[in-house]
Amino acid sequence: MQVQRSFSTEQSGVLYLVATPIGNLDDMTVRCLETLRSVDVIACEDTRQTRKLLNHFAIDKRTVSYHEHNKEASGNGLLQWLAEGKQIALVSDAGLPAISDPGAELVRDAAAAGFAVIPVPGANAALTALIASGLPTERFVFCGFIGRENKERREELDRLKKYPETLIFYEAPHRIEKTLGAIREAWGNRRGVLARELTKRYEEFVRGTIDELLEWLREGEARGEFCLIVEGYTGPLEEEEADAWWHSLSVIEHVDTYCEQGLNKKEAIKKAADDRGVSKRDVYNEYHRDQAE
Repeated sequence: MQVQRSFSTEQSGVLYLVATPIGNLDDMTVRCLETLRSVDVIACEDTRQTRKLLNHFAIDKRTVSYHEHNKEASGNGLLQWLAEGKQIALVSDAGLPAISDPGAELVRDAAAAGFAVIPVPGANAALTALIASGLPTERFVFCGFIGRENKERREELDRLKKYPETLIFYEAPHRIEKTLGAIREAWGNRRGVLARELTKRYEEFVRGTIDELLEWLREGEARGEFCLIVEGYTGPLEEEEADAWWHSLSVIEHVDTYCEQGLNKKEAIKKAADDRGVSKRDVYNEYHRDQAE
């Protein structure tokens, strides 16, 4: 067990995790600025990006690169500096460091070595998007960037499918439509929110169903980094599913039952998909495949 007293006068080497603005430079806190001015060195995701920030606030400090591709060598050097008693600030290009970037590994190693790791909080894109989304905020799960390969993405979505919490994703503009389409196929037409250009002049929130969000993306050009907020699973619990009237029915029998009640085929497929907590496409494909056989 390890107990850290962050502001003990006995501290030597300290790693500060300093938040940077996600768009609007006025979101830089006084404490963040004071910390950057006081440390010996600033470890950056991209030194060029951080240098713009430092120049804006007239901060003249040494910067070193620490990112996904050099984290092992650079991390060892930073740990050595901590052992020598240096004060180091870790920053990402935007927001809180160690969220969806290799800073988490440096934090792990620094803490394991007994150095103080002190957060200096500020802006964060995920929570900024969540609180303005209009979706439930009582419980949520941050999912970061979803897998890029089809198999990995499909497995991840299957795992998350029945989470009742609001789900938060990060996504790049060139992949947002594909990711949203995969979510639509795996989870059905849930409510969601696209948030882009947060805190900047052209900040946008697009609220609607996933189908509506996809339509919006197809009508325009996706620009800027996106936060995607998706409502959690609202279908029946597993024990309720086991007792559901349709539980023993095949997909064809399920759809046909609704057709017998007066619904047309499209409405019956949608209703059966809602019952089963799956996408309409899954029910449609299985229904027509089984019929063809």
